[in-house]
Amino acid sequence: MAATDIARQVGEGCRTVPLAGHVGFDSLPDQLVNKSVSQGFCFNILCVGETGLGKSTLMDTLFNTKFEGEPATHTQPGVQLRSNTYDLQESNVGLKLTIVSTVGFGDQINKEDSYKPIVEFIDAQFEAYLQEELKIRRVLHTYHDSRIHACLYFIAPTGHSLKSLDLVTMKKLDSKVNIIPIIAKSDAISKSELTKFKIKITSELVSNGVQIYQFPTDDESVAEINGTMNAHLPFAVIGSTEELKIGNKMMKARQYPWGTVQVENEAHCDFVKLREMLIRVNMEDLREQTHTRHYELYRRCKLEEMGFKDTDPDSKPFSLQETYEAKRNEFLGELQKKEEEMRQMFVQRVKEKEAELKEAEKELHEKFDRLKKLHQDEKKKLEDKKKSLDDEVNAFKQRKTAAELLQSQGSQAGGSQTLKRDKEKKNNPWLCTE
Repeated sequence: MAATDIARQVGEGCRTVPLAGHVGFDSLPDQLVNKSVSQGFCFNILCVGETGLGKSTLMDTLFNTKFEGEPATHTQPGVQLRSNTYDLQESNVGLKLTIVSTVGFGDQINKEDSYKPIVEFIDAQFEAYLQEELKIRRVLHTYHDSRIHACLYFIAPTGHSLKSLDLVTMKKLDSKVNIIPIIAKSDAISKSELTKFKIKITSELVSNGVQIYQFPTDDESVAEINGTMNAHLPFAVIGSTEELKIGNKMMKARQYPWGTVQVENEAHCDFVKLREMLIRVNMEDLREQTHTRHYELYRRCKLEEMGFKDTDPDSKPFSLQETYEAKRNEFLGELQKKEEEMRQMFVQRVKEKEAELKEAEKELHEKFDRLKKLHQDEKKKLEDKKKSLDDEVNAFKQRKTAAELLQSQGSQAGGSQTLKRDKEKKNNPWLCTE
């Protein structure tokens, strides 16, 4: 009998029995609380919004501290995600807080792909957690969970409508993270404009199918307050770390020539509502939603891409071992097929290369024969020319020798005649010459 069938039968046969006395497992909640407190908690916030909307200031205001960070400029060539992790302590509860900000978001002329680095970052955190889960030796109890639990989407206080960049980005993120839209620097527009702006934003989100995070109402202890706060979304917030003296109290506020805006005054902005919902009431639900909804969706899609399924084509339970064996056999078959294809391709290429080499060798032989014949013809021509030149040289030498001989003979004949005349003159002095 399969293990899944046994487990199903055990679950179906469960009965409720009364206890005769106190056992003690009612202390499990206390044990869980003590263990959780000793281990500490982690919470990761993603702040998405254009540069200059006060993301860093709002984070400082929310957690009542000053986080170190460099101010972003409007000259970024693309969208970059900057992550910083801090260890916070309140009473005896430790919180490892990670704040991820989108540097350069909305600053480019072409904003078509501005959302892609954000989606890739969120998927990278899911993938890192999935890889840790799939390890043989897992250390999830000490693993730093970097998955994004809440996305605070900062909307510019234009008072008109959402920008197309905001709609596209939120639509791409709503299946991957809990989106809480907020209107940043809400003191830039009047109360009446702010009310209309909230209605306009809500209408556009609904009409474009953007699923924002809804505070849970299934828990009776928080159902009423969460239901009320869902109606106030998106929150209109103001951030400030400066404290001003108002009456007899020091309060976080912003001073303007026309008056003072108090950050924690609910008549002035929704900062207190955001802090209550994000940190004091629903932080654990945000963590749970991230794991049970968004991460599970990513994990399921990823495992289905790898070929893992819960049921076979007949809708029967499919064990992981059977899936692994099937995928392994399929992989080995594909590997063998590819090896055969590569071997055939290698043999074919070797044959083609041999044919090319033979053709090249044939061409080289033909070229060699042509050059050899040409060399022989040139050599024969040179030999004939040399023989002709040698014949001309010999003929010239013969003519020269004959000429020199004639010249020497002529010189001898002329000399003898001169001597004869001189002798006759000597013998006959009266003889005159003409």
